[in-house]
Amino acid sequence: MKKLAFTSLVLAIAAGPAIGAEAGDWTFRAGPYLVSPKSDNSDVVSVDDGASLGFTISYNYSDNWAIELLAATPFSHDIDLVGGGKVGETKHLPPTLSVQYHWVNQTAFSPYVGIGLNYTTFFDESTEGALAGSNLSLDDSFGFASQLGANFRLNDRWDLNIDIRWINIETDATLDGADLGTVEIDPVVGGINLGYRF
Repeated sequence: MKKLAFTSLVLAIAAGPAIGAEAGDWTFRAGPYLVSPKSDNSDVVSVDDGASLGFTISYNYSDNWAIELLAATPFSHDIDLVGGGKVGETKHLPPTLSVQYHWVNQTAFSPYVGIGLNYTTFFDESTEGALAGSNLSLDDSFGFASQLGANFRLNDRWDLNIDIRWINIETDATLDGADLGTVEIDPVVGGINLGYRF
């Protein structure tokens, strides 16, 4: 009898409504993001961390699958000479389009993975210190992005989101027209967001 009751309980839970976004749902999220480039960017320069406000908009085209666009206000990064001090600064925007797979379950915790394409544009490059007065230029970048995240359901409309990505960002740098080579930024990007589903 106990075994039958337990089996009935499991079947009732399995048949209950899934917690999380459903097919046709749109979700808007916003929160702070940190872009942390890898340490060995190039033989000449290194790029420091940058923080900004990020935004995502996603659409669930099934209970498990969603497409998401990441946008942000500009990130600002200090540029240092390898073995030296700060010699410049740049800003960038990293819009990223991803396809995500969400695990459907009966709890408030919903993990997901994603893969996508990133486009990064650099602008407002400036120089100082040892490179003061020089013209620094960084080319735009296309690359793949991978993603690991989780949503924590707060109520029917609101959730708390943790978002971690690795993005392939490589830019060709020039100084006064002279080639400095490829700067491999390849950052880990982390964010904490508040989301609203509609």
